[in-house]
Amino acid sequence: MPVAKRVPHSREFHGDAVDDPYEWMRDKQSPDVKAYVTAQNAYCEARMRRLAGLRDTLFDEMKRHVKETDMSVPTRIDDYWYFSRITEGAQYAVQCRVPACGDDDWTPPVIEETAAGEATHVGEATSAPALPGEQVVFDANRESAGHDFFSLGGMDISKDGRWMLYGVDVHGDERYDYRIRDIATGEELPERWDGIGSACFTPDAQWVFYVLLDDAWRPFEVRRHRVGTPVADDVTVYREPDERFWVSIGLSFDERNLVIGTGSKTTTEVLLLPVDDPEGEFAVFIPRQEGVEYDASFACFEGAGEQGEDIPLAVVYHNADNPNFEVDVIDMRSHKPPFRLGEGVRVAAGSPYGCERGDETEPGAAAKPAGTASFDPANPTVLQGAHGLAIGSIALYRHYVSLSYRADGLPRLAVCTKRQAAADFLAGRPWAFREVTAPPLDGDWDGGDVSDGDGAAGDVADSNVGGADAASVPDIGTAAALPGRTGRLYSIYTAGNMSYRAPRMRYLFSSYTRPSELHELDPATGGDVLLKRGVVLGGFDARDYVERRVWVTVRDGERVPVSLAWRRDTPPSPGSPMFILGYGAYEVSSDPGFSFSRLSLLDRGVVYAVVHVRGGGEMGRAWYEQGRRLNKRHTFEDFVDATAALQDAGVAAVHRTVANGGSAGGLLMGAVANLAPERYAGIEADVPFVDALTTMLDPSLPLTVTEWDEWGDPLHDADVYRYMKSYSPYENVPADASHYPKLFVTTSMNDTRVLVVEPLKWVARLQAAGADVTLKVEVEAGHGGTTGRYKQWREVSYENAWCLDVMGLGR
Repeated sequence: MPVAKRVPHSREFHGDAVDDPYEWMRDKQSPDVKAYVTAQNAYCEARMRRLAGLRDTLFDEMKRHVKETDMSVPTRIDDYWYFSRITEGAQYAVQCRVPACGDDDWTPPVIEETAAGEATHVGEATSAPALPGEQVVFDANRESAGHDFFSLGGMDISKDGRWMLYGVDVHGDERYDYRIRDIATGEELPERWDGIGSACFTPDAQWVFYVLLDDAWRPFEVRRHRVGTPVADDVTVYREPDERFWVSIGLSFDERNLVIGTGSKTTTEVLLLPVDDPEGEFAVFIPRQEGVEYDASFACFEGAGEQGEDIPLAVVYHNADNPNFEVDVIDMRSHKPPFRLGEGVRVAAGSPYGCERGDETEPGAAAKPAGTASFDPANPTVLQGAHGLAIGSIALYRHYVSLSYRADGLPRLAVCTKRQAAADFLAGRPWAFREVTAPPLDGDWDGGDVSDGDGAAGDVADSNVGGADAASVPDIGTAAALPGRTGRLYSIYTAGNMSYRAPRMRYLFSSYTRPSELHELDPATGGDVLLKRGVVLGGFDARDYVERRVWVTVRDGERVPVSLAWRRDTPPSPGSPMFILGYGAYEVSSDPGFSFSRLSLLDRGVVYAVVHVRGGGEMGRAWYEQGRRLNKRHTFEDFVDATAALQDAGVAAVHRTVANGGSAGGLLMGAVANLAPERYAGIEADVPFVDALTTMLDPSLPLTVTEWDEWGDPLHDADVYRYMKSYSPYENVPADASHYPKLFVTTSMNDTRVLVVEPLKWVARLQAAGADVTLKVEVEAGHGGTTGRYKQWREVSYENAWCLDVMGLGR
């Protein structure tokens, strides 16, 4: 094990002096740090060498499950159908297109697999196309040649389909180099923008608007460029002086406005500029209000006026009057600028229960549990009685309206026809949305949702809830110890709806053990067509796997949802191995999704568990607020208490439990290692944010100032300083950590979100305290790790081999 040198370094804030002997590791370019990283990687490889066979086995299992030559369903954008291909042996997908047959062509072309890879590359006219007129728009396999890391940061194509604006990152530092390419010839214009954040075209490709990054990696300034002129002549059109705010630029969905979005973690503002006046001044739609988030889009009810005229609309999404957001639709015929939040007709509103500002919506709401059932007479019927209701987004298309929301800890989707929405709007009644649900799997054990006596979903004692062969679904725990329901846990979203004129809505769903399916729904007739089902080779049958949602009452009385999955013929037992994950920050939800690598765990009898800790957004804004700033310890306590509840209910064995989390979830891993090391045999922490206090004390570091809204400001607030010091993993490693679980830590040298110094310092302190820690450092990668699918498969196999070995499944 490498032994890190100790160099005296003192940090003093708010009268508290701290010795930090590993702070010298901050200079990642120094020979000492490079030598230390090399030594840690060599130590890692030496320790992992005996698992080389298992790593290869896991990699081969994944390959056997994956259909390596595949393609996406084409999506229409303007006059082309766009799709991607990937072929066996290729690291990356290839973006392709074929011309649409006409304005009324809304049936995607069927692409033959055998033709994969035969399309015409830009600049080449000799290859036989897979379909008449097919072109390769972007081949990341060619573009990535010579680079260990490659990421496509963005792509924008002109409305006529000729020009492509694209950005790539070959270092992993999330700074992108943008170019303009003629898709027909492959030739590139002389303009170059290196190391920027993002960029977009105007529809005619005559102008480029792009975002610069400051020294702290913050997108802060928007510039305008006229194509064909020197970049040196570009003009700044917006600069954000508040260091808490990030800036973005894009085109509105109706392509009528350029939109600058600027926002902190808690406050947003939108500025608009008509695309037909690109040299004009951006105007604020609604002035920012501290603590208020909003977004705006524009559409119309076609032909719905009294004389058959269109009714122009502004659709405003905000939390000025409801902490879990509402959607207001403004009739632009009668409302004139300046606009204000809250005007117009409210279409949907979230639940105020458990939120810090809940009492502003309903007296006494803040004191109620986040999962309290929500009933609002102004809401559509589909939202009545929902628990943890949060409004996600609404989108108005030519023929339909989609509504995304969260309820009962899961993403939900509803739809209605545009004609119905217009009638409801003009009549002043709730819109007649209907929920879109995943079609059942033939012969599945899943019997659907079950409710208890008061209508709260997922609170039943009996997990054998019906459906095909339901009696064979294993029951685990008792009503007192582990209430919940057995049934597939779905994430469902709109997907690939790029055209306003499309007559049908595409949606995508998947669960932990059922591969994703892409469907196309006709809201007018209810017709539902399967466009593509995820293929899993190697004899896979989703009905061989079981999922369950349980609710654990944690130490402060809150009920925390936990998702479980296991192989049907290997039900959970007191001796089972368990892989338990968590995140819990930024209101990001850890929603269900299929994973090929997970199958190798489940097929070995591992119980897969996800604790939906507070700090995430699973149960709406209240869930986030109760796990951030001076409530952050709830995140860690929820995870520990859920782990203990599962173990005590006989779901898994302590000595075979391995926990995992990355980034802010890596902070969670470090905290639970300090709080409850006795509950885990192993902990995997990926790119972990484990020196949080040191980072939040230095405003010169990337992301620090913008993150104060998330964690608090310890630099200027002594109470925040003391609170963060009480949980920051690096600050709380004991002098003797020999009783800690085994730890496996990953990080990347070019990570700009969690600097490599944090895990390096943490590992050094843990190893010095006697903990068994293995560190793996990616030299050419960023926050997301390596790129290229085979390299990523190798990486996850490497990590899973370590986890399985700790569980006693290393052979």
